[in-house]
Amino acid sequence: MEKIFGKKWLADTAVELLGSVLTGIAVYNFAVPAGFPMTGFSGLALIVFRLWKLPIGWTTIVLNIPVAILCYRLLGRGFFFRSLRCMVLSSLFIDYVAPLLPLYQGGRLLAAICTGVLGGIGYAMIYLRNSSTGGSDFVIMSVKAVRPHVQLGRIIFVTDACIILLGGIIFRDFDGVIYGLIIDYIYAIVTDKIMYGMNAGKLALVVTSHGKATADKIDELVGRGTTIIEAKGGYRQDHRDVVMCACSTKEMITVERAVKAVDPSAFTVILESNEVLGEGFKNFRVAEKVE
Repeated sequence: MEKIFGKKWLADTAVELLGSVLTGIAVYNFAVPAGFPMTGFSGLALIVFRLWKLPIGWTTIVLNIPVAILCYRLLGRGFFFRSLRCMVLSSLFIDYVAPLLPLYQGGRLLAAICTGVLGGIGYAMIYLRNSSTGGSDFVIMSVKAVRPHVQLGRIIFVTDACIILLGGIIFRDFDGVIYGLIIDYIYAIVTDKIMYGMNAGKLALVVTSHGKATADKIDELVGRGTTIIEAKGGYRQDHRDVVMCACSTKEMITVERAVKAVDPSAFTVILESNEVLGEGFKNFRVAEKVE
């Protein structure tokens, strides 16, 4: 359990609060006046709101109870209580704070874009703190726990598309279904982009004749550990060292500078990876090629 009122607890709560503010504005101030069939349990709560005018936040909490019980063991105690805290924050904001703010009265397309961007940023902030707003997030994170190599955005899109279609069928708003799918797609893209950008890493594979000197220079300038692998040239069979170094995107520029300072003729391949989404190495580029 997190230490109550410790620094991490305060940081997590602050980020969750800001994420809840953004998702609340996206739902109540943009989606509700535009009449969109929305995603997740917020979408189900919006259906109930449009049918019987029951509060969106409290309806979301009630819908969460059975799902939370079913997913408790799979997601773990810590994630469950963080999500419970975030779920209460977001629900209270939707019911009591968002109504104090002006409702968007513009075109539906722009409302859909704003809903998707604000909601995507808000959800990404919450997910980055290893938390959620409950509801379909419990289902999404459960799928992620079982299938860790599947992109989070893709799970969100498939799960929420079903709820959007349900809302469109009930209210016979087929244009709304299209807008809802647009929102769902923007949610997925924004969530993946933010999480990927903040958690991306790189792996440099440096082929050089000066492995030890290159490793020492990288350690001096970057402060990153390296692994030296002995190799042979395929044609001449001459000795080569492969220096392997994992670091952040920003640090990779300094790594390249360190390599050039020791061996300007070194051959460096840089792989991009994503530790959060578990995709492994997504693509690569050659940073410096031997003439």
